[in-house]
Amino acid sequence: MKSFSRTSIKSITHSFNDGTLGGIWRSLIAVSVTNVYVARLSGANIFNTAGDRIGKVRDVLVVYRKNGAPRVVGFIVDVPGLRHIFLGIGRITSIESSHIVATGVINTRRFQQRSSEMRVIGELLGKRVRVADSEVKTIEDVSITLTPSGEWVIGQLYLRAPKTKAFSKGTTSLVSWNAAVIEDSPHPQSAEALIASYSELRAADLANTLLELPETRRKEVANELSDERLADVMEELPEIEQIDLISGLEPARAADVLDHMDPDDAADLIASLPENTSTQLLDLMDPEEAADVRNLLNWDADSAGGLMTTDAIVLSSDSTVAEGLAIISKYETDPTIAATIYITFPPYETPTGRFIGVVHFQTMLRYPPSTRLGALIDETVSPVLVSTPASEVAVHLATYNLISVPVVDQVHRLVGIVTIDDVLDLLLPEDWRTQARELTIPKIEEG
Repeated sequence: MKSFSRTSIKSITHSFNDGTLGGIWRSLIAVSVTNVYVARLSGANIFNTAGDRIGKVRDVLVVYRKNGAPRVVGFIVDVPGLRHIFLGIGRITSIESSHIVATGVINTRRFQQRSSEMRVIGELLGKRVRVADSEVKTIEDVSITLTPSGEWVIGQLYLRAPKTKAFSKGTTSLVSWNAAVIEDSPHPQSAEALIASYSELRAADLANTLLELPETRRKEVANELSDERLADVMEELPEIEQIDLISGLEPARAADVLDHMDPDDAADLIASLPENTSTQLLDLMDPEEAADVRNLLNWDADSAGGLMTTDAIVLSSDSTVAEGLAIISKYETDPTIAATIYITFPPYETPTGRFIGVVHFQTMLRYPPSTRLGALIDETVSPVLVSTPASEVAVHLATYNLISVPVVDQVHRLVGIVTIDDVLDLLLPEDWRTQARELTIPKIEEG
C-alpha cells in the first residue's frame, strides 16, 4: 500500500477544507521534478491549474547559446481539434514525465518555428555525435534539467554506440551536453525515436507534423515509416508534398506504398507524376492494385469515375446478416466504406455483375443473423453513372443525406463508389489543408 508523509496528508486535508476539487488538484501539482527525459514527455497531457486538459506534448523547443547547454523555451502542443501551438516555458508551473501543468492565458495561434529554434524530438534525436573517446554515437534521448537560476536547459544526452558482435544493440552511455560534439555528417539522421513518439497520432495529424519539419528531416522520417503508415499519411498531404515524398523513395518502395493507398488516391498521385515515372511505378505495383489504378485513370477527374474508389464491400443477395457483419469486422477500412454493403450478381470484384442495391450496416444490426441481405435492400438508394459530372454527384449525396453512392457503368455493373470525403476534397479549395493549419483560434483562458 502506498504511504503518505505527514506533510502530504496535511496538504490534502487542507485541500478538502478549501471545499473544492481544484484545491485538491493544486496540492497534487505543487511538487515538480527537476530532471526529465524528453522522450517520456512525448504525448504527456498538459493541464491548466483547474485540472482541465489543454492538449498533449509533441516536442520540446530549445535555442542554442554561445555558452552553456541549449535553453528550453517551450513546448509544441497538440490541441484536440485544432493544430500544434506553442506553450512558453514561462507558463509552466510543474513538469512530470506523465503530465505538465500550465497557468495563464494560452494563445492558440498556429506554431511557427524560428530559425534559431530546434525541436529536440524532431531534429535532435537520432543525430550522430562524437564524444571524448572519439567514438561516434547516436542520440537516443535527451534530458532537460531545471537549473538553480530557474532555467530549463538540456542536461544529459542518452547515447547508443554502433552495433558490434558482442552487443547487438550497441552499448549506451550518458554524457553532458558539453562532452559531445554533434557531427555535421552526410549520414541520414535516424528517425526511429521520432516515429515512436508519434506512433499514436492519426494519419492526418502526422501529416501536419511532417509538414512542419525541415524538408530533409521529413524525408528521413518518411524513409523509416512502414509502407502502410506512410500510405495513410500520403493520403493526407497536399499534392505537391505527395509528389516530393514519393519521388524521394526508391521505385520499388514507392510502388509498395502506392499498393497500400486507396486506389483513388493512388490514381490521383500517379496522374500527377511524369509519364515515364508513372509507367514505371504501375509496372512495379501489385498487378491487382495496378489494374484498379489503371481503370480509374481512364475516367475524367471531374466525373463520378474520377472521384470513385474501387474499394467496396460486395456480396450476393443470398449472403446473410452474419456474413455481412463478419466481412465488415474482418477488414480494417474507412467507416464510410464499412457502413454499406453493395449487392450484385457475380462476379463480386469491381467491375461486378449487374448491380442490385445496397444494405446499410445499421439495418443489419436490427435483424437476426440468418436474414438474407437481399431482403434488406434499401430501395431508396439509386446509383449514379460513371460519367456523371462530379458536381451532380455532390448534389446527389447532399439531397439524399448519403455518405456514399454506388457508381455503375452503362450496363449497370458496379464499378466503384464515391464517398463523402472524396466530394469534400473536390468542393474545398485545393489548398484547404494549408488554410486549416493557418486558422486563428481564440485564446484559451485558464479554467
